[in-house]
Formats: sequence, structure tokens, C-alpha cells
Amino acid sequence: MKRLFVLMMAALLLVGLGNITGMAETAISVLNIDPGVQIMGVGGAGVALAEGAETLYYNPAGLSDLEGISFSSFYSSHMGVASYSAFSLTFRNWGIGFLMFDSGNVAGYDANGNPTDTLSYGSNAFLFGFGVHPKDLAFIPALPIDFSLGGRIKYVSATVGDASGSGFAFDLAYRMTFPNMRVGPVGLTDLAFGLTATNLFGSLNYGAHSESLGMNLRLGGSARIADVVLITSDLDLSGQFHAGVEYNPVRNFAIRVGMLTQSGVMSLTLGLGINVEGFLIDYAYISHPTLSGSHRISLAIDFSGLNLMAFGTSLGRLLP
Repeated sequence: MKRLFVLMMAALLLVGLGNITGMAETAISVLNIDPGVQIMGVGGAGVALAEGAETLYYNPAGLSDLEGISFSSFYSSHMGVASYSAFSLTFRNWGIGFLMFDSGNVAGYDANGNPTDTLSYGSNAFLFGFGVHPKDLAFIPALPIDFSLGGRIKYVSATVGDASGSGFAFDLAYRMTFPNMRVGPVGLTDLAFGLTATNLFGSLNYGAHSESLGMNLRLGGSARIADVVLITSDLDLSGQFHAGVEYNPVRNFAIRVGMLTQSGVMSLTLGLGINVEGFLIDYAYISHPTLSGSHRISLAIDFSGLNLMAFGTSLGRLLP
């Protein structure tokens, strides 16, 4: 099974690379912006994680490790100039999501600084992801390693002024978990490694003109220290790096900090999260060295941990 997966991955990578070499231009779309709020709080380092509905965005192989149904929605004022929002619904082994980006009307200027026509830009994407663990398949014998495989089909559209384009893309994903271990008196849990290959097949087509969505490989690792600190990091083929830490001082409350690099620019991220009996509210801030920072807020519902009676009691304590 392991050898078959390696061969399959290698074949798809070669075909994907072959498709890219035939396209000179790389498309820009909503897929170029890291989604989510909880994971963005730790710098967008989510390839090794399998926590809630945002798993769909970063590593669909992790969908096989979800306990039940989760719903997530978020909104962001992206750098203060555009709106960015998303919805996702995940079940064990599969999930769907919808990403929306809209810049509105952007004023144009000529070389002399005189105003010209306005230009609008928008991009949407629909995601369908799936993940499977070999142990869930009766015809596969027990294996010595604990891993899952996944994939994601994406339909993306973009509108630039009067021009519109759309296309499909396909991703592959892999996630492996390791047994808990101890380093001296410190226990390490939730040890995991993840790998995603995005846009193996895919382009954005504007009539007779096509633009590659840009293939990428991204790998990451994560671990939880003493059950209160999560450390996670990602590195991709283009040289982008993501890293972050989540600290849980008390149960159901998280403080997050992270950093990410993109196109030679480094950004810092901060985040907070609270879980009230299955209702999760998360906030993240992503800085930018020259442009305005981005604020994101999300509301998620983890139906597997939902307790309406306990939620009502907790809400009654909070309200005057």
C-alpha cells in the first residue's frame, strides 16, 4: 500500500509538472489566500493538523480523523480593501466549502495621476474534499504505520472587469500520525506529519486564454507539549514558511501566535479562540509590513461536542 501510494503520487506530480510547463502565466485567484481563522492564528501552518472544519482547507486527508459534523464560517476585511469570506461543512471522511473574495470597485489612475475607469475584481471557489484511513477499508490488512490519504476537487472562477474565467483543479493529500512519546518529564502528544500537492491538474480559462493555477507542494509537522501547547510549522516548494504556537491556559480557551512568509514578505499573526459547549468563536489578525493588517473572525459549530443544555447554562452565566 505504501509503495502504491508513492508511485501514484510521483505519477501525478510528473503529469502536473508537465501541464505547468505548457503554460507561461500563473493565475491569481481566491485560492492564493490562505483561508480560515483558527489556523491563521498560528501562521497558517495547518498541513499536519486535523481539527474541525478548517481541515478541509489545509489537508483533506485529515477529514478521516474528524469525530463528527462541523460547520465553520468566517469573514475578513482583507488588508482593509476587500472582503473575504467562506463557509465549510465537514463530516467524517468528506467535506464541502465555498470561498468568496470581492474587491469592489477599485479606482484607476493614469501615469499623470488623473482618475480613469474603475476596475472590479472578484473570485470564488467551491471545494469538495475527501479523506480515508486504510483501517476503515475492510479489504486492506492492518498496517504498521498510521496514515490517511485524501484529495480535493476545486472549481474556481474569477472576474476582472468585464472578463470572466473559470476552471477546475485537483489536489492530493497525505497525513501520518505517530505514537505519543516523552522527552524527559515532558509528554508529547498529537504528533503528526502532513503533505499536500495542490493544483496537480488545473487552470483558469478565459475563453481561448488559459492561466495555470500553479502547482505547489507543502509539508508540515505538529506536536502538542504537555497537553497545553501546540507547535506547528509548514514549508512549501516556493519557499514560503509558516509556523505558530497555540497555548491553552484553561480548557476551551486558546491564545495563538504565528508568522508566515510570502513573496519575501514576513507577516505576524495573532489569534484567540473560545469553545462554549461546541460553539467556537475565533479571531485572527494578520499583519503586513506596508499594507493594512487583516482582521478575521469566525463562528464554528462542532456538532460532535454540541451540548445545547450546557450551552444555555453557560450563556446564562455570561449574560447580566
